[in-house]
Formats: sequence, C-alpha cells, structure tokens
Amino acid sequence: MSASVKGASIKGARGGLILFVALLVVTVAAAWFLHNFHRVEHELDLPPRGEAAYNPLYALKLALQADGVRVDSRQRLNLAAHPLQPGDTVLLLNDPRSLSPPDAQRLLDWVAGGGHLIVRTPDLKGWQDSLTPALFETLGLFVKGHDAGGSTDCMSFQVEGEDHHIEFCGKARFSFDDVVPELSWGNLGDGYVYARLAHGDGRVDVLSGFDFLSNRRAGGGLFGGTGVDGGLHDGPHRALTRQVLAPNYGKGTMHLVYAAQMPSLFRSLFERGWRIWLPLALALLAWLWMRSQRFGPALPPPPGERRSLLEHVRASGEHLFRYNKRALLYAAVRQAFLSRLRRRDPLAAALDGDAQAEAIAARLQVPAASLRDALQAPASHDTGAFRDRISTLIRLRRQL
Repeated sequence: MSASVKGASIKGARGGLILFVALLVVTVAAAWFLHNFHRVEHELDLPPRGEAAYNPLYALKLALQADGVRVDSRQRLNLAAHPLQPGDTVLLLNDPRSLSPPDAQRLLDWVAGGGHLIVRTPDLKGWQDSLTPALFETLGLFVKGHDAGGSTDCMSFQVEGEDHHIEFCGKARFSFDDVVPELSWGNLGDGYVYARLAHGDGRVDVLSGFDFLSNRRAGGGLFGGTGVDGGLHDGPHRALTRQVLAPNYGKGTMHLVYAAQMPSLFRSLFERGWRIWLPLALALLAWLWMRSQRFGPALPPPPGERRSLLEHVRASGEHLFRYNKRALLYAAVRQAFLSRLRRRDPLAAALDGDAQAEAIAARLQVPAASLRDALQAPASHDTGAFRDRISTLIRLRRQL
C-alpha cells in the first residue's frame, strides 16, 4: 500500500514540474514578445469603390456639398433633361470636341444670360487643326499644337505657405484671336494654360487640364494625368479650384459633367483578378504540358524476325511430315515441277504418261525409268521412296 502511494506522489510531482516549466517558458516568451514588439498603425490606400471608381470629380462633389453648394453630378450634359439657370456653373470634364455645334451654341446662349462655363483644351493625342471644337471657334480661341509651336512644359504654381508646385504638364495650350481675357495665365508665344473670358453677362473659363481638381492622390492614380499633383488632396489645388469656381460660387447649382472612365473588363481582370487567373493559367499550361507529345530520342528499331522464311518453310514441312501429311508435301513439289515445265517446255507438259516421261528424260538427259517413278506418288509408309522422289523432282526442277 505504501509503495503504491509513493509511486502516485512521484508521478504527481513530475506532472506538476512539467506544468511549471511549460508555464515558465510561455511567460518568458510572452514577456520577450511584448518587450521587443509594439502595436503600430498603418494606413493603406484601398482602390476606390462605388461612384468614386468611375467619377473623377467625386471628391469635388463631396467638397462642394460639404460647403453648402447645390451639386448635380452626371455623365452627360443632356440640356433637355437638366435645364440650366442663370447663376449656375457647368464644369465639362469631357473633351470639348464631343460637344455638337447646337449644344455649344445653347451653352454660350446660357452663359450670355449669366452662366459660368468651365472647359478644358482637347487632348493632343491625334490632334488636328480641322478638329477644333465648335465652342472654341465661337469664342475666338485656337489650340496651339506641336505644329503651331505650342509648348507642353509644366507651369510653376506657388501658393503662400505651400510647397512649390507645377501644373498643366504635357497639356495642350491655346491662344486668342481678337479676344481680350479678364484673367490669363501664359503668354502668346508658348500659349496660355488658363483664361477667363467675358461672354455677355457670364464667364467662360478655359484651362489646359483638370488634373488639379480630380480624385487622384500624388504620384498618379486611376484617372490619368502627369503624376506631379495630387488632385484636391493638395492645398494649392484646392485654392486654384476655388478661384476657378469663383464667379457663380454659391449662387446656383454646380453642374459637374464628367465622362465615365471605367476601365475595361479585361483591364480590371488583369489588374485585380490575377490571384485567380494566374494559378488557372499555370494549371492549364501544366495540363497542356502533360498532354503534349514528347520529343525524346528516336525509338530503337523493332527486333528482327527470329527465323528466316526458309526456316519457316522447313519447319512447316517437318510438321506435315511428322503428322503423316507426306502426300501434301509431294503434291506441292510435283505441282511446282510441272508448273515450271509448262513455262519451259509446253509441248512436254501437254503429254501424258510414258510419252511425257520420255520427253522430259530426253530434255534433261536422265533415265526415263527414274523420271517415271518420280512423277508417281509414293506409298504413305515408304519414307525412303518419299525422300528420293522429292529430291529428284527438286533437282530436275532446277535443271529446267
């Protein structure tokens, strides 16, 4: 009884010691981890979703709404469904060449009644003078492309208390034809990047680009641009946007007309779905590799026959001879002899009996008696006669 109690106490002490060591190791590991590591926060820029993914003026829309300005943001101008009122502002992010002459004239008539229109110059890609927007022709503006000596260098822009900025990099500039602008930025030699023109009771602002008021952060983004500005996230750009929107700011509705710039389905799949299509493509390539034809070394030639034709014939004859089929063998040899005789001596082959034997014997110069015996079938049990007559017929056949 005492021995069993002593054994149980030893096992309990051993288990307690193991548990204590385990807790000590866990405590030391936790203390080391907490001493060497601490919690930090990281901000990650997630891709835009919802309207922010396709509306490059979404940040401007939210900023105006937060400032108490009425905003109508849409993809198309559609003047019939969205009539404009004096005191409204229209910002056209689209290429002005997409405006039809009737719509351009209606916009200018509305501006003359007190509206404020903000447009940009066309893209230089594929630019031709014959594609000058109808709106620009009416206002007396013309785009200075590369062939007209227009510059696409960046313009310096400085706001007090902010870092130095450059704007309108790589954008098409414009010039005037008998027009005196209220405000302008640029010169006649290289072209202007900004101008405010009076038209009746309203104003028309023309800029080389709208990158400074887009959603994009610094370093480029979803909606293109030069990558040197950060859209409305930069303070100088907010100041510039406020100056551009100044004429009718807070008086009427701000119409933000943008061209939906959703990327294509294939581009979205390529950029965001690679975690799915890349493994599938690798699996497809592996399957095709497994199923494809192998181009290894040439196969060895097939093994030759173990016996020649003569050996097969001899084996077949021995088989017939062993199973008492000598008559078949003799008939085959006799028929072969007669077949050659018909080709070499048709007259002798046409004879019968002794006449045939004598004719053949005279031709081959052999005794007629031996030839006559050779042409007669031997008895089935007479092996010697069978062999003699077979050998005689084969020898005579060779002599023909």
